[in-house]
Amino acid sequence: MREVNEGTDPRALDELIAVSRELGSDPTLVLHGGGNTSVKTSWQDVTGRDREVLLVKGSGHDLATIDADGFAPLDLERLRELLPPVRLADDQVRNELRCACLVADAPDPSVETLLHALLPHSAVLHSHADAILTLTNTGDGEQRVRELYGDRVVVVPYEMPGPDLVAACQARWNEASHPGTEALVVLNHGVFAVGSTPRQAIERHRALLALTYDHLREEATLGTPPAAVALPPIGPVELCEFRSRLSELAGRPVVVRRHTDDQVARFVADEGLLAAAGRGPLTPDHVTWIKPFPLLGRDLTAYAAAYRDYFATHRIRRDTRSAMLDPAPRVVLDRALGMLTVGRTAREATIAEDLYRHTMAAITHAEQLGGYRALDPGHAFDLEYWSYQLEKLDRADATAPLAGQVALVTGAASGIGRACAEDLLDAGACVVGWDLAESIETTFSTSAWLGRQMDVTDAAAVSTALQEAVQRFGGVDILVVAAGIFPPTATIDELDAATWRRTMQVNVDAVAHLYTEAAPMLQHAPAGGRVVLVASKNVLAPGPGAAAYSSSKAAVTQLSRVAALEWAQHGIRVNMVHPDAVFDTGLWTPELLASRAEHYGLSVDDYKRRNLLRTEVTSRSVARMVRAMVDETFACTTGAQVAVDGGNERTL
Repeated sequence: MREVNEGTDPRALDELIAVSRELGSDPTLVLHGGGNTSVKTSWQDVTGRDREVLLVKGSGHDLATIDADGFAPLDLERLRELLPPVRLADDQVRNELRCACLVADAPDPSVETLLHALLPHSAVLHSHADAILTLTNTGDGEQRVRELYGDRVVVVPYEMPGPDLVAACQARWNEASHPGTEALVVLNHGVFAVGSTPRQAIERHRALLALTYDHLREEATLGTPPAAVALPPIGPVELCEFRSRLSELAGRPVVVRRHTDDQVARFVADEGLLAAAGRGPLTPDHVTWIKPFPLLGRDLTAYAAAYRDYFATHRIRRDTRSAMLDPAPRVVLDRALGMLTVGRTAREATIAEDLYRHTMAAITHAEQLGGYRALDPGHAFDLEYWSYQLEKLDRADATAPLAGQVALVTGAASGIGRACAEDLLDAGACVVGWDLAESIETTFSTSAWLGRQMDVTDAAAVSTALQEAVQRFGGVDILVVAAGIFPPTATIDELDAATWRRTMQVNVDAVAHLYTEAAPMLQHAPAGGRVVLVASKNVLAPGPGAAAYSSSKAAVTQLSRVAALEWAQHGIRVNMVHPDAVFDTGLWTPELLASRAEHYGLSVDDYKRRNLLRTEVTSRSVARMVRAMVDETFACTTGAQVAVDGGNERTL
């Protein structure tokens, strides 16, 4: 691993890291990799020569968790040679910044590196502070900023980050700055606080924010929300159908998160706020994630037409490699639905939510200051040509085979169910996992995971959990039934009626109810619904002492075959996998394995490989088959029953 601070003053870097994390830990200042920080310090190269260096945040790094590897060291003398009047094209800027790096494997420098080099102070901290953007996004925003901050700041009209912004900032800085200048405020973009050290810069940043909050408390009802508004109930199937139409417009399955909390309910109930929302984003920097304007209501046809007209009006290049080109909205505001945020992945939908929550708060307060006024977002579309911005979208795993799709896996806390959930997450799907085990809620740590502890035999709990899954991700596309029980071994003459009923309740009745509840949701799956039942070798070759288990697995297999017959007309495919001798599940303890191996006169290893192929069958082996059954591998197959058992003479 490279050492970015090799040859530099470690105190300057340590202070920059600490201050950057302070800045990044406040979501009202910085969100999802936004903002950037820098410090000018000394660098001793391999020849022993002292050089001036700019340590600047690498593109895409999160200020809240940044460390030394997140900063790029650049030759400050070279950067100053690139400042106006030198005029660089966008593609030239990236090349020149890369060449100015003093460490070969340093991250790509921030898009605003040249602006940091331009400002003469040692430390520069940039944030997209909501409070300051609230001021700038009013009809008299520039006047408000000038009156509030006086000559403490230099005010610059918005320009796209890059050469245009550097030129505008240089002109205004040369004209208006003085030795006591504390910051540069770019309208509709944010604040660049400056100081002799990172600590001084953040103190100045905080002082300006404190002044701003005082002003908003005086002029707007900051911190005093109106009474809560209740949204009408919406059935999960209605939301699934709307997601299906969103996906069709996007040209791919999308994740849809529904939000109905008090903030959202108050906002969508106010016609004035909804009208203001249609004027554009809080800052053009958000356009990458939330598009130029939200959908107000549910008329997707009208939105698509307006969006295409917008492209034509602003003469946007059609060869832009951006997810922006599809005409589907990324934010939907509706009086009944509340707010929907849309993304190619769960992460993108979450980013859209975070950004728009801050936008709603700013719009609300800007309206109280005389009216929300956004910069024409068409001005920001040039951002889509900037390679750093494109990479923010490229970094999302939106090209994975199951990206944008939603899978429900029962019995997902361990064994085969857990392995299936993990494989589906790796394939890009959002996964909802159900299990009796409390650990299910934290089995995986990703925005694409929703784990819920529940009993699949509780019909009311199943209905509630399905609704929650649809609220979180927009629908259910894939259903993997892995939950089941294997009761203690008992011959038929010893069979306990309660054990029989409980086995049937879990392994058959619960699945029948789940199929009934999930069927209308699967019908709206954008890429077609898919169901995989984890059955058993015992369906084809029952064993003595397993009457209840074998009968239940045979019954649920037959149920699934009927489902394959009935649901094919809706494009839903239903397939079954029959595992055997999967010993890495909770059913098989080391003691049980040793006992069974001894019974057959085998070593444990030989017992595990007691099949025709002499191979060990694992939960992952079964999960790979399940994954194939839900991706395009089994696109033309339904009703299939496939053994994953290493080969068994009794089933061949």
